[in-house]
Amino acid sequence: MGSPVRVAIVEDDKELRNLLLRRVERAENMRVTASFASGDDFLERLKDLEADVVLMDINMPGRNGIGTVREAKQQRPEVQYLMLTIFENPAYIFEALCAGATGYLLKSTTAEELLDAIRDIHKGGSPMNSTIARLVVNSFQKETQQRINDEQLSDREKQVLDGLASGLQYKEIADKAGISTETVRVHVRRVYSKLQVSGRMEAVRKVYPRGI
Repeated sequence: MGSPVRVAIVEDDKELRNLLLRRVERAENMRVTASFASGDDFLERLKDLEADVVLMDINMPGRNGIGTVREAKQQRPEVQYLMLTIFENPAYIFEALCAGATGYLLKSTTAEELLDAIRDIHKGGSPMNSTIARLVVNSFQKETQQRINDEQLSDREKQVLDGLASGLQYKEIADKAGISTETVRVHVRRVYSKLQVSGRMEAVRKVYPRGI
């Protein structure tokens, strides 16, 4: 059967922390070696901690779970981190994975799914709820499609779009680019068509989601 999977828990909610502990302890060939109420407490004990998999909450007082994983991975890169959270937000997911997390589950996950995920991550997998996986796929598809759409724009069309994003009027864009106002209108129509948008603000938000 082999050695049991050693699991540590980092969760500030005492009731949930105890629930997770009971779930893991009841599982075959799995045991909890330590539990912590904060990321700071976990990091203080990390050097000597016996753990293969860590169940990590994201939203905790002080250092959050993502920051904790980022620092912990530098000290103990062999330990695997499974994020447990209520957040169905692609930004949180990607930030956690970039920090070094190997899996990402919602706290509403059933006991069976949680234990399967711990076994999976210990064997080299990257478990995610179907809801989380769909968010990742959708976000990836949107970003990929946006890159494709951006690459379809000619240099002149990008120049015109930059002018729109800067708040310039068609005549001002025309004067700056050394072309006629009517040519600017033609380029704008092509930009809208390629980006599949219907107006200036929608085009700007699509290409410059964080502003310009």
